[in-house]
Amino acid sequence: MSMRNWIPLVFFLVLVVFLGIGLGLNPKEVPSPLIGKKAPDFNLAQLHQPNQTFSSEQMLGKVWLFNVWASWCVSCREEHRVLNDFNQLQIAPIVGLNYKDEPLDAINWLNKLGNPYLLSVSDSAGKAGLDFGVYGVPETFLIDKKGIIRHKHIGPVTVKALQEEIMPLIAQLNQEAG
Repeated sequence: MSMRNWIPLVFFLVLVVFLGIGLGLNPKEVPSPLIGKKAPDFNLAQLHQPNQTFSSEQMLGKVWLFNVWASWCVSCREEHRVLNDFNQLQIAPIVGLNYKDEPLDAINWLNKLGNPYLLSVSDSAGKAGLDFGVYGVPETFLIDKKGIIRHKHIGPVTVKALQEEIMPLIAQLNQEAG
């Protein structure tokens, strides 16, 4: 067999290897280039009080969760009970980023399902979400006392994710000097 005949076979084998590697990856573990970096600054209107703004700088000195959600998001509904239960533990405040949503729809959704958030800000245009590199909702960021993103959870937060990833990291970050 000549070298020329081997080229398609080698090419095919390389494709099979890359396909196998790709199928073994977890799409929820998309690395964020923002981990370990300062969270993007934002100053947005509060969902419930649109005449008042909220800035990410107001959370400096606190370990907090930044949860990107929307009333039209089916997966957000799935995680909402978990966030309500987590909020009852008062381990860390949750700030919501209501993403590409109608404010009235979002308020009605929170009134119906409960409100786990310290407050939510409105990102109707999606600019803050873009700054955070949001792929889709829900996404949750754990931000430390210095405003550094320390963890990103893609998809609905689950009890398991809280217990095994997020809560231990919150405890560790609360021990660190701010």
